[in-house]
Amino acid sequence: MRIAFCADIHGNRAAFEACLLDSGRRGYDQLVILGDVVGYGPDPQWCTDQVRDLQAKGALVVRGNHDASLREGTSSMNELARRAIEWTLTRLTPDSVEYLTSLPLSHRQEERLYVHANAWAPALWDYINTPREAERSMRLTDARLSFCGHTHVPELYHMSPRRPAAAFTPLTGKPIPISTIRHYLMVVGAVGQPRDHNPAACWALYDTAKREYTIYRVSYDIELTAQKIRETAMPQAMAERLAKRLFVGS
Repeated sequence: MRIAFCADIHGNRAAFEACLLDSGRRGYDQLVILGDVVGYGPDPQWCTDQVRDLQAKGALVVRGNHDASLREGTSSMNELARRAIEWTLTRLTPDSVEYLTSLPLSHRQEERLYVHANAWAPALWDYINTPREAERSMRLTDARLSFCGHTHVPELYHMSPRRPAAAFTPLTGKPIPISTIRHYLMVVGAVGQPRDHNPAACWALYDTAKREYTIYRVSYDIELTAQKIRETAMPQAMAERLAKRLFVGS
């Protein structure tokens, strides 16, 4: 089975459409969306509608912290993220808010765990930025393979028996062989707001038969998304972030 992963769409229609087109061309059997459908971007309702349609066709979807904040509040977020969610709430239907905030925190499929942030406390939204944090997550699930988003930076962590976790940064389009004796945690890069100094949208593919994991980068019309943001009441820094690759937490 070929499994496509999209994470951190963040209301960026152009980026999401580009990833869906590219993944469709390459072919997949299962689509998994790892949370944060909305937040930051100018098209939250379209992205939500698209995700719901994909889920109706068989996609698996988990809740991200921006999705959860629509109901739980934004006290833990920085100012830009808070203002983006406040604006997003004015653009979503009540039914869409209910849908996004009711998504599961995780999903287990055979040897694989799908979650937005981590396995140790999915609802607390702690980040995985280091091998030590990745090891904590891997040790607190019996899933051999974990897939998450949240950091907006593609990274792969692996851990052998009786050895500490190590990190590896995937190269675009380069398949990574997945051992049957190691545990892995794949941090999927962001569709709608990459933070690794590469502005191209990111999605990933895991082939269960070949046991290969690959990330792909896709160009999209960044200026179109930036202009849409400028026409909203959201902070203009949201548009600048797409072009300058700025990193701001949350």
